[in-house]
Amino acid sequence: MFGMPLGFVVEFLVAILLATTIGYSVVLNRRLKRLHADRGELRQMVADLVAATNLANAAICELKTSAQEAESGLEAKLDEAERFGVELANHVSAGRQVMDRIARITTAARQPGDRVEEPNRVQTALQQLSMRPRIRGDAA
Repeated sequence: MFGMPLGFVVEFLVAILLATTIGYSVVLNRRLKRLHADRGELRQMVADLVAATNLANAAICELKTSAQEAESGLEAKLDEAERFGVELANHVSAGRQVMDRIARITTAARQPGDRVEEPNRVQTALQQLSMRPRIRGDAA
């Protein structure tokens, strides 16, 4: 072959293959170093993700506790408001009864022959008071 001995050609080809192998090994070594460095970063990211998940779970538990406390407080306030509403209704009913009694007393106290020229202020006030709860009851 071209005036070169066969042994020299074979050794030349082996040298080329050896140089190619060394070059490829250097490239693979660099890639492996980057892979190991990325693996460390990946471990750090996983650790950060686990820590963030734990914090989120703790926050969710605290939110649930706060929501339950708020619900129980609101329920207590609603119960108290309902008791006050019933008590107020009882007071309004008792007030109406008292006004009716006063109206009956004033009517009975008058003589049938008595004639009042100007309207009785007490009767007018009682009528206005008796109208007031009805007006508020209608608005509610």
